[in-house]
Amino acid sequence: MKKKIVLRCLLGASVGFIISFLITLIISACIGKGKYYPVHPQLTALCGNELNAVILQTACSLLYGAAFAGASVIWELEGWSLLKQTVVHCLIVSAASFPIAFFMYWMPHTFLGIAGYILIFFAIYFGIWMGNYLAMKKKIRAINEKMKEDADRS
Repeated sequence: MKKKIVLRCLLGASVGFIISFLITLIISACIGKGKYYPVHPQLTALCGNELNAVILQTACSLLYGAAFAGASVIWELEGWSLLKQTVVHCLIVSAASFPIAFFMYWMPHTFLGIAGYILIFFAIYFGIWMGNYLAMKKKIRAINEKMKEDADRS
């Protein structure tokens, strides 16, 4: 299990880096007017220069991706109920997400900015969870129907 967590964290770190980089490209393309914005200007000011800010954001993006991917092993713990898996997974990923998003200035540092981030985070989490749940429920129903058909033939 530890090896699986480490491997997923390594893969997740890579994915976190790629997604973070793509987000900076998209933001720059939308608002940059030909200029590249790798980090939030407030993070640059906090870090002293843009290079330090990019290094910090890259490290945090690697950590962010690793946390999400490493936490995915929770879904394979067969002795746990779906509720327990969901609560623990959600706690882990939100505990990793919020501080990183806050310190990287991925959200405004206001009450409404934080509340909005939390609301959006949980809405996206719930949407992805519900989509996965419904897809799995459909697969289970198909497997059960196939097993019933096979049993009826015997």
